[in-house]
Amino acid sequence: MPDKKSKAALEATKGLNFCNQLFSIEHATSTLTSEERFETRLEKSKPLLEAFSSWLNIQSKRVLPKSALGKAITYCRNQWTNLEAFLLDGRLELTNNRAERSIKPFVIGRKNWLFSDSQRGAWASAIIYSIIETAEENDLKPYEYLTYLFEQLPNTDVTNMNSLDKLLPWSDTIPENCKAPAQAEAENLESAKA
Repeated sequence: MPDKKSKAALEATKGLNFCNQLFSIEHATSTLTSEERFETRLEKSKPLLEAFSSWLNIQSKRVLPKSALGKAITYCRNQWTNLEAFLLDGRLELTNNRAERSIKPFVIGRKNWLFSDSQRGAWASAIIYSIIETAEENDLKPYEYLTYLFEQLPNTDVTNMNSLDKLLPWSDTIPENCKAPAQAEAENLESAKA
């Protein structure tokens, strides 16, 4: 009969296998449209998540809550709503790795921003960093996009949401010179097909 440690390791491996299968499905759907990914997730990921949830519930009654596996199970069950969120929309990602990568430069370089010696200065810095990262995520050149914003904002009614929407990084009205070459080429190909 296996000892308790090897039994716990075996159960932990089963839990890890559920996660690996979910990531395998995500990898297989990476080239699909968001609608196709959504349908595939409902077909393949949702039943797997249900089986995983069932396994977690059974294990939570068998495993000591203070053990490493017990703590992992409790954490997973407490985060279940967040885990399931990716099933709601094919555009959502299974993990927050992309967001984590986006903030990594700020975490690494936090000493460079010690000049923000006031709450307002830190707030302003956070806004600028958010604008830059959002521009990059939307395939814009940050410098050109910021220049465009600084030229347009003084003449824009900031109380009018439609006017502000036209300045957002994902807007169709952003000038070509703000777009990264790959994004501009993709849009030119798309308009040529139409």
